[in-house]
Amino acid sequence: MEFIMKENGFKAEFEYGTLHISGNEEFGFRPYQLLVSSIAVCSGGVLRKVLEKKRIVYKDVKVTADVTRNPEEAQEIQKVHMHFIITGSNISEEKIEKSLAVTRKNCSMVQSVKDSIEITESFEIIEG
Repeated sequence: MEFIMKENGFKAEFEYGTLHISGNEEFGFRPYQLLVSSIAVCSGGVLRKVLEKKRIVYKDVKVTADVTRNPEEAQEIQKVHMHFIITGSNISEEKIEKSLAVTRKNCSMVQSVKDSIEITESFEIIEG
């Protein structure tokens, strides 16, 4: 990857398009937003694969992320709590708990930050 400095941040070219990164939201994605997005989306994608492998039928998976930052220490990210909202029929809580445990072990982004950022999860199942 190559990141090129511009007046108000950096940009990087990827196959999908140009990524603009800046400490100021007016000029691009903030670095902490990208880090949290990587953790949440990696987890959501791995969960989807786990559900499919276990043949758990679902219609939708939504992930919300609550972030705790330390204002005393460079606004470092201390904790990311992800809440998974899974829509489907006849889905057992036990199967989702086990699926999230597998997800945690297989998400490369969670594994990359687990010793420096506290990662927690919760979930709800919506019948539909």
